[in-house]
Amino acid sequence: MKPDDSLNVLGGALAPCSSDPLTGFFRDGHCNTCAADQGSHTVCAVMTAEFLAYSKYVGNDLTTPHAEFHFPGLKAGDSWCLCAARFLQAHDEGCAPKVHLEATHAKALDVVPLAVLKENAAP
Repeated sequence: MKPDDSLNVLGGALAPCSSDPLTGFFRDGHCNTCAADQGSHTVCAVMTAEFLAYSKYVGNDLTTPHAEFHFPGLKAGDSWCLCAARFLQAHDEGCAPKVHLEATHAKALDVVPLAVLKENAAP
């Protein structure tokens, strides 16, 4: 169940991440989360070719469509709710995508320090 009072990492209302492609654990365009979201899909990130290649290399192919999961496959420039731990891993490896802070859920802070998110903030 989605919370009604979702906050972003800056303390404001959670902004939408993407409706095309439709993202989020709930596929509602927002990086909302709940206890069932084991991966904490809370970081709204702008995909880059480098990050997509990295993600595929470490076992999570985000580029191949999977209609059975209503997943269109991603390309550079798409915004997507990433797992917080995967984002932090990519940051540590030097290939983190840019982040929309207003659309990144406050729960991401349980995994990723605010300073790291700000360092990777999208313009």
